[in-house]
Amino acid sequence: MKTNKIFGLILLIIGVAIIIYGLYSSFKIFTAKETAPEIFKTQAQTITEKPGGVEQEMGKAVGEQLQKMLPTDSVPRLLNLISWSLWAAILIFSGTQIAGLGIKLLK
Repeated sequence: MKTNKIFGLILLIIGVAIIIYGLYSSFKIFTAKETAPEIFKTQAQTITEKPGGVEQEMGKAVGEQLQKMLPTDSVPRLLNLISWSLWAAILIFSGTQIAGLGIKLLK
């Protein structure tokens, strides 16, 4: 009986620690004190310029305007934040389940 209570208390502490770690890490990432783990990365692109005319100048101007509206690294950064959010949700869910098992053993 006493070992069940000790094991339940250990599980409760581990579950709460997992939840706190997930929340604290998310807080640091979303307040920009740390960066999210890079799962999605951008690759450097090299553009070879051909001597051309008006079409190339128009393409270059359109590319510059698109670059101003949607920076190159914004999509991978958004995907990295989404993947971190999913990981944090999994951490919080698993911490809740572990703490719940600990509470059941304490009763």
